[in-house]
Amino acid sequence: MSVAYLVLDVLGVVALNENGDVIAKVLYEGSTDEIADKMNKLETGEPIDEVVKIINELKNRGITKVVVENRELARNLANMVAGVEVRSELPSKAGIMYRNNIGRYVKEVFGLTEDEYLARIHEITTVQTRHKLRQVAEKRDLFIAQAISSVDDLDKILNLISSRVREWYGLHFPELEDLVKDHKEYMTLVTELGHRSNFTPDNLTKLGLSQDRAKRIAEAASKSVGAEMADWDLEPIRTYARLYIQLSDLRSKLSQYIDEAMVEVAPNIRELVGPLLGARLIMLAGGLMRLALLPASTIQVLGAEKALFRALRTGGKPPKHGVIFQFPEIFRAPRWQRGKIARALAAKLAIAAKADAFTGNFIAPRLKEDLMKRIQEVKTLYAKPPPRKPEAKAARKAPEKKGAEKKAEEKRAREKRGGRR
Repeated sequence: MSVAYLVLDVLGVVALNENGDVIAKVLYEGSTDEIADKMNKLETGEPIDEVVKIINELKNRGITKVVVENRELARNLANMVAGVEVRSELPSKAGIMYRNNIGRYVKEVFGLTEDEYLARIHEITTVQTRHKLRQVAEKRDLFIAQAISSVDDLDKILNLISSRVREWYGLHFPELEDLVKDHKEYMTLVTELGHRSNFTPDNLTKLGLSQDRAKRIAEAASKSVGAEMADWDLEPIRTYARLYIQLSDLRSKLSQYIDEAMVEVAPNIRELVGPLLGARLIMLAGGLMRLALLPASTIQVLGAEKALFRALRTGGKPPKHGVIFQFPEIFRAPRWQRGKIARALAAKLAIAAKADAFTGNFIAPRLKEDLMKRIQEVKTLYAKPPPRKPEAKAARKAPEKKGAEKKAEEKRAREKRGGRR
């Protein structure tokens, strides 16, 4: 006898020979939580002490080949255990015999009735599922996805508040709209000074404005054509502006949190496209692992799903880029270069995501260097827009021609009706 088949039962590890006879067993010890953790490790192919123990025991009995029903586990065991050949077979013939005669083996191996065995299985697998859910919830990439979604929500809210405060306070001091473009600076002035009579050079310079700007704003306030407002009218505006500042500070903290978390979770993606864009890609993909499994062509259009499906449905042109349009080298490039740059960036992102998810190696500097070379190459080779295709011109003229023909037909019809009268 030189071959043994390992069956990884929920209650222990059982070794069978080719005839299905039990030749060795190791029962799991510990609490239900500990056994559930062992089962989760075995599912991912991680060897546990009980499996190594039974293989060593079989080796001492002269067994030279061990068969397991998990390919990854077999690969890892082959690197750990010397003197025994470990291979995978799914399903193994001994494993089929074990499961087809479970009542006999349960009594022989564990000393339980079938009902007792099933009750124990239910208890352990329930805890095992709970542990799996906890592991998924503890992934940092999901925290990052929620954080970037919160940043996007705050951006929408801040835009709404800034528009409302500018319009509302503009009734009192409309000239300030053109003098102060930065939203947070505008809200700070409204919050701290309130009535336009308080917009003096001294007060403005205390809030960090230069003397020239302070002088211009103070002069505009003294000559303003806006309506007068009492403190009672100004108070809700100032409260609203104060809320903007608080939410803006919260957004800054969330952005800092995302930046620090991306250093740990996805350093290559962060280095390549920045923390916020990298976090958006992870959020849109549904996690770092899912992003790592996506092809570059899918990464290129992440965030443009509606446009993509519309193009597939109508036969129109598909989008050249999705959320990666936020990458500076893409949105600053001329229209005819964007697709090529987006394709190059998506290819590097696919490599960076795989490195972050599977290896942990920091390869971003080399990826970024190659990407910048390709971008420079695109800018050199395609410096001028491509010539328009003749069929494209004909397609643009066709609607005009059809419109002219339609108008001529309508004119002839009107003339005929006039002749009949």
